[in-house]
Amino acid sequence: MIGIYLEGFFDYMGSGGFVMWPLFFVAMFLWFGLGFRFHTLKRGSEKSVRTLIRKYHENKRVKVVGIIDSAIQDGMEIVQAYGRTKTARKLIDDNFYDYETEIKKYSKMVMTLVAIAPLIGLLGTVVGMIETFDSLATASLFSQTGGIAGGISQALFTTQLGLVVAVPGVIIGRLLDRRSHVMELELEQIKDILCTEDVKEDHEV
Repeated sequence: MIGIYLEGFFDYMGSGGFVMWPLFFVAMFLWFGLGFRFHTLKRGSEKSVRTLIRKYHENKRVKVVGIIDSAIQDGMEIVQAYGRTKTARKLIDDNFYDYETEIKKYSKMVMTLVAIAPLIGLLGTVVGMIETFDSLATASLFSQTGGIAGGISQALFTTQLGLVVAVPGVIIGRLLDRRSHVMELELEQIKDILCTEDVKEDHEV
């Protein structure tokens, strides 16, 4: 059974010429980047940042399940050690830099691969069309199964694969970028709350 699938896969990859393999590897790297970002951009609880800070302050929440939870916990430990001082703010900025870097990781790679995929597909189509018209010049294409239509169909396989790779990448990549931007704003909010507000007093109000 596996052999049948592999044979079908290699037949498909061979149907569009040499460009199909670069497109295949672009797809692999693209989905690796999307998968990494999806796994990394786990916020934790859906509650607001202010509510989560109160719960950690009251020891009602101790389980770290995402970036925001982890950032709050790290920030509170720094504030407890240094108070609401400029030193604490600087240390929180330094600590949160790792989170900010992590939530942006592979975002540029994803967008680059999304842009490259259809261009590689178009290159394959152009190469295929050139070969088709060269065959027309020598009349050799008419002796092949499918004739001109078969040659053009083969040339368009790369465009098809390029779009199949790029379109889902654009949609999912944009959604992850939006989530990443929201989390960056929440990290800034955590800094402001921890360094400027009394969590306990705010809770009592």
